[in-house]
Amino acid sequence: MRIVVLTGAGVSAESGVPTFRDADGLWEGHRVEDVATPEGYDADPGLVHAFYDARRAALADVAPNPAHLALGRLEAVLGHDLTIVTQNVDDLHERGGAHHVLHMHGELLSAWCRACGHRFRWEGTLADRPACPGCGVSELRPDIVWFGEMPYEMDRISAAIAEADLFVSIGTSGAVYPAAGFVIEARARGIRSLEINLEPSEGTHWFDEARHGKAGDLVPRWVDEVLGRL
Repeated sequence: MRIVVLTGAGVSAESGVPTFRDADGLWEGHRVEDVATPEGYDADPGLVHAFYDARRAALADVAPNPAHLALGRLEAVLGHDLTIVTQNVDDLHERGGAHHVLHMHGELLSAWCRACGHRFRWEGTLADRPACPGCGVSELRPDIVWFGEMPYEMDRISAAIAEADLFVSIGTSGAVYPAAGFVIEARARGIRSLEINLEPSEGTHWFDEARHGKAGDLVPRWVDEVLGRL
C-alpha cells in the first residue's frame, strides 16, 4: 500500500509549537507582510532574522507527540511506500522517527544563501549575519517559503499522489493552497482519502472519510488499523 500523508499546524500544535497566525492575522505581534515575505525581509532583515531565530531556538523546548511517533512507526514498516508531506517547518517528524519527509514550506533548521544558492543545516542564529559556509558572503536567510514564493518539492508531491492508494490529511485547515488542493487531485485520480483533524476543515467535503479529534489520539489509532491490515 502506498500512502501520502499531508500534515499541518494542527499536528505540531499538540507538541506546544505555536501556530503563529492569530485571529487578527498577526504572527507573534508582527504583520505577516513584515516577517513572512521577501519584501519584508528586504525592508528589515534584522526583524525577520530575530523572528526566525526565536522560532529556531524554541524547537529545543518541544518534543514529538504521539501523532509524530505513530507516523514514524508507520514509515518503519512501509519505508518509501509512505510519503509524508508537511507544511510545518519544525523537525518533529524527523525526531519522531520519519526520515522521508518533504518540507514544502522549508525548514527552520536550514539556511539558504541568496548569493550562491546553496542550503545548509543551521541550528544557530542568523541575526549576526554570518558568512555562508559555501561562498563566504553574508547573504544567508531562513530557508522558509514565504508568501509569494513557490513551495518546495511540488513535482515530487504530485508524483507521490499520482501513485498513491490512499491520501491522508492530518491537522490542516484546508484553506491554504496549493496544499488544500491535494485532496482534489487525489479525488480526480480515484484515490481514497481520509481527513484527520481537530474539527471539520474547509475541505472536509472532498474526503471519502473524516475523523475529528486530537491528532495525538486519532493518528496512532489509524496507524494501528493500517498495520493490522498489512
